[in-house]
Amino acid sequence: MKNEEQARSLFGISLSDRPRWQQFLICSSGFFFGYLVNGICEEYVYNRLQFSYGWYFTFVQGFVYLILIYLQGFTPKQMVNPWKTYVKLSAVLMGSHGLTKGSLAFLNYPAQIMFKSTKVLPVMVMGAFIPGLRRKYPLHEYISALLLVIGLILFTLADAHTSPNFSIFGVVMIMGALIMDAFLGNFQEAIFTMNPDTTQTEMLFCSTVVGLPFLVPPMILTGELFKAWNSCSEHPYVYGVLVFEAMATFIGQVSVLSLIAIFGAATTAMITTARKAVTLLLSFLIFTKPLTEQHGTGLLLIAMGIILKMLPENKLPGGSAVAKHRKPPIKADNSLPANGGVVEEERRPLV
Repeated sequence: MKNEEQARSLFGISLSDRPRWQQFLICSSGFFFGYLVNGICEEYVYNRLQFSYGWYFTFVQGFVYLILIYLQGFTPKQMVNPWKTYVKLSAVLMGSHGLTKGSLAFLNYPAQIMFKSTKVLPVMVMGAFIPGLRRKYPLHEYISALLLVIGLILFTLADAHTSPNFSIFGVVMIMGALIMDAFLGNFQEAIFTMNPDTTQTEMLFCSTVVGLPFLVPPMILTGELFKAWNSCSEHPYVYGVLVFEAMATFIGQVSVLSLIAIFGAATTAMITTARKAVTLLLSFLIFTKPLTEQHGTGLLLIAMGIILKMLPENKLPGGSAVAKHRKPPIKADNSLPANGGVVEEERRPLV
């Protein structure tokens, strides 16, 4: 079955009729902007105001998403995938979120960062087992991902005030979250690949609608719902910050889904990992922190990983061996599938 590329756009900006580098630049810019604002708002709410109500804030954020999607004119009648597909997707998403939050009770920040920084590697491995994808990555992409991961870990731990503190139970939880994250990105890519008419807006709308009910039980069981409601009632301006953060994160989320649809889950995971490095580097530039030798080593490895990922395949040793795992390059008319060019199996139903 021929995989025809869906005509995609990002907030009114057409992507399908642009060169690949422009598609990448537009989507990455939206992602970096959205999550940079998200980080600033989280710093203000969580650290300055000491409001650590992650489940409740995610719940509020979901309703803001739905309002923004409604204003864009999307309705359930425009859906091209069954609801049960998104039930699976949202269950994995909420499971990952819950395990990540829960692991903080058993792992300190440096330990969690070490594990979360490796996300791109399980995403690449998991891609080989997802029906409809069966990804095969060339060796240089694994090396690129490994350099990026090691560099980010070195850079992060150089700025940590404490050493990584491991707990078996916490390690099991964060490993579970990583597996779910890896499945999530690849499953989203598989939906886009097997049904090219799927839009980023549909993906976000359905995941949000199905995911919101999953947030209610943990909020009630932990008592966070009533604590957060009372705290935010005493400081109503917090809702303004949350709405602003949700609007920015909405841009980031749609941009991420665009990256997954066009470039694939593994490339997107590398971008999200690189975003952490950029955020850390900006904090050093803005607050003029001293850079140590370990910081420099981490930055060097990150740069090497990114450059290796961006090198044209015909410039790599054994380029012909690499090329056999890939489809021909995207032509100017973008007539080939927007999936990063990796060989796929014949499509099979996901559900």
